[in-house]
Amino acid sequence: MIKDSDYEGDISSDCPAIVYFIRHYHPDMVPYLAPIASPMVAMSRVMKKKHGEGLKVVFIGPCFAKKAETTEVDEALTFRELREMFDSLNIRPENIDPSDFDPPHSGKGAIFPISRGLYYTANNHEVIPEERVIIAEGQVNYKEAIREFEDGYIRKKHLMLLCCEGCIMGPGTSPGGKRFARSNAVGEYVTRKLQAIDTTAWDQDMEEYCKIDLSQSFTPEDRRLAAPGNEEVLKALQSMGKFSPQDHLNCGACGYDTCVDHAGAIVKGLAETEMCLPYAIEKLHDSIDNLNVSNEKLARAKAALKQSEKLAHMGQLSAGIAHELNNPLGVITMYSNILMDEAKEGDAVHEDLKLIVEQAERCKKIVSGLLNFARKNQVTLTETDVVKFMQHSLNSIIKPENISSSFESTITDPVAKLDIDQMMQVLTNLEKNAIEAMPDGGNLHVSVEGDDEEVTFIVKDTGSGIKKENMDKLFTPFFTTKEMGKGTGLGLALIYGIVKMHKGKIHVDSNADPLQGPTGTTFRITVPRGN
Repeated sequence: MIKDSDYEGDISSDCPAIVYFIRHYHPDMVPYLAPIASPMVAMSRVMKKKHGEGLKVVFIGPCFAKKAETTEVDEALTFRELREMFDSLNIRPENIDPSDFDPPHSGKGAIFPISRGLYYTANNHEVIPEERVIIAEGQVNYKEAIREFEDGYIRKKHLMLLCCEGCIMGPGTSPGGKRFARSNAVGEYVTRKLQAIDTTAWDQDMEEYCKIDLSQSFTPEDRRLAAPGNEEVLKALQSMGKFSPQDHLNCGACGYDTCVDHAGAIVKGLAETEMCLPYAIEKLHDSIDNLNVSNEKLARAKAALKQSEKLAHMGQLSAGIAHELNNPLGVITMYSNILMDEAKEGDAVHEDLKLIVEQAERCKKIVSGLLNFARKNQVTLTETDVVKFMQHSLNSIIKPENISSSFESTITDPVAKLDIDQMMQVLTNLEKNAIEAMPDGGNLHVSVEGDDEEVTFIVKDTGSGIKKENMDKLFTPFFTTKEMGKGTGLGLALIYGIVKMHKGKIHVDSNADPLQGPTGTTFRITVPRGN
């Protein structure tokens, strides 16, 4: 066939997996399948001519596809199955007597199972390699060869195709075999066989059986699914994060040659987006990032819960202490004022009594702060223009000359519901703290931002900052970094309580180390709009 002057090219038909693939997925190429029976079918016809048509034939070989190749063979076993049968019947090489195959004996055809074996048995002597014959083995190579043949790039050639890498490495052989060791073993076996063959008997067998019909016909059996539409393929590509040709890596990790092929298979229901390795890796990274964000939110929620519990216990204790101290403080304040009025000004006793009054008043303020901290106040929400409200808070405080201030708003809808008195206490306290943190001067920057759901107030200073070891103690009652007599340590605790009563959040960023960058503190208070 190959040497025929009118030869248009064909495809070898000895591998049933190749035949099935062409019949099912390249049905237009079926006429190009060589109309020649495979060695299995050919030998079955020889046996039936020799022993009669009623002969039962069992084929033993390395290929699962042989089981469905033809009805001319009654049963097809793989070498694996044969080995299992031997094991179950305790058949071992050492307890049987070996014997040769029955005639007719093969000659050079015994080399067929190795890579390029069919080429060797055909007695071709090409002056130029692949002058008329192209050999392709393996699941990737044979598909490419068929496509190029179908597209007309390699017509007038004979394609010798194998789905695996030679029959010696077929899926029905024992696993773990070494390809080149097996090939070498077969080659040595054929060499010995040809040296010992009875050529006269072989020629007689060939003459006896040469008139057997060795032809084979094939019919197409199209199993291709309808090609998906371009829009469906584009949508599948986008589901894998491929929005432009530059995103098409065509790495083949999914098992398809191109990203478009993979997308088409997804549309047909034959593949999943997760089969795309780059997409799966990117999705894994996103999952890790989301998990990190969730963990951070969870950590903040736990810290907030812990802080709330701590403040609740402190509130109960503070309320009890404040009520117990109020009465004796009232007595001390009243009588010290009476005695101070009776004493002469400038007298040492008058000065001592004045100091007692001042310290009693200070204790009164501390007790008042404790009661405010412990009291479970209710918020009275009022529609408020948060931009004007923030500006008013900044104008309500006294700023030294060495401190500049600035205001910024990026909010589009300034209306939100707040408890005006309590939230004003929050903002002015934060602004006063910021000023006190900048004794050598600096800048106080306040701003408002938000979206449809929330409003955020920001108070930022360029002061000395808060040390890392103090960050966890900021909202703890009676904790303060101010000098003795300058603060009670209740301000931030009260702020925390007010923000929580507004169902809001308070976040602090601070740097006290000049080596790490500009020092300063930023408070962000976020509350729902309350609409």
